[in-house]
Amino acid sequence: MCVYFAHGKESGPWGTKIQALAEVAKARGFQVESPDYSSTMDPQERVKMLLALKPAAKNLILVGSSMGGYVSAVASRTLKPRGLFLLAPAFFIDSYPEQSPRPDAGMTEIIHGWSDDVVPPEHSIRYAGEHKVTLHLVDSDHRLTSALPRIGDLFAAFLDRDLAQK
Repeated sequence: MCVYFAHGKESGPWGTKIQALAEVAKARGFQVESPDYSSTMDPQERVKMLLALKPAAKNLILVGSSMGGYVSAVASRTLKPRGLFLLAPAFFIDSYPEQSPRPDAGMTEIIHGWSDDVVPPEHSIRYAGEHKVTLHLVDSDHRLTSALPRIGDLFAAFLDRDLAQK
């Protein structure tokens, strides 16, 4: 059982959100990996980097924030993880090759802040509707730091559902 994190465009592999969610995952017996994608700002290159790591898909959970959410969703089509947990994912971004990458995971959930001025919450509302995935809108901005306790609870419930399905 492993959780792979994909950080956002301008953040790093062990930012505040990833550290907090990694503790939630570790407490439930998951191994945690958080690769550093900061060598490129190209989302497709980041997808290639994730796929090159060849994470074991059998018991894999992908977690992505902003650009990392896009990267995780695109990679899910190849990796077919048990779960996909996306934080303010960068969908419907004109410069990205895919606007609404179809998720391929056992469960998919999105968390997005109502006050996000980087990726509008309407993007996640549209995506969730198109792909029929669970969406949680929280009172926060793009960084989601003010909602981190709530996000930790949602992630814990997400992982607990995954463990119950085993």
